[in-house]
Amino acid sequence: MAQIVQLLASPVHRYVGRPADGPAPAPPGELVEEVRIRAGLGIVGDRYFGKPAHREASVTLIAQESLPPGADLTQVRRNVLTRGIAVDDLVGRVLTLDSGDGPVSLRVHRAAPPCAWLDVTVAPGTWKALRGRGGVRCAPLTDGVLRVGPVEVTVDS
Repeated sequence: MAQIVQLLASPVHRYVGRPADGPAPAPPGELVEEVRIRAGLGIVGDRYFGKPAHREASVTLIAQESLPPGADLTQVRRNVLTRGIAVDDLVGRVLTLDSGDGPVSLRVHRAAPPCAWLDVTVAPGTWKALRGRGGVRCAPLTDGVLRVGPVEVTVDS
């Protein structure tokens, strides 16, 4: 059964400067039990909400199956951690998730390549290991709420 394992809505950019310097401190409450999504804008309260440069990439997903054991969203800086959904295979499709509050549709625009920060925040070698499995960047097509827990999944072309 497909699940939303974690959700992250962070108001700040934590990965600035050089990876060797380490990330900026995390604000409290980045990991949440639910997120409110607005069509064309992103996740309410997230650093990319309503930013014109990120309209087609304002919601990011990554599959837990791609990550090393113990890694989470605070380390990889994606918004939605899924289990049982091959998100990397969905570029060009519309993914609809319903975690109990009605469907939320996301247009999967492109891959979200991993970056060198992962070797610092997760473990050495993570950057290379996640190439081709770093998740996807999406534009929300509908308003709605996503919650941690079981999720119904529909994929359209």
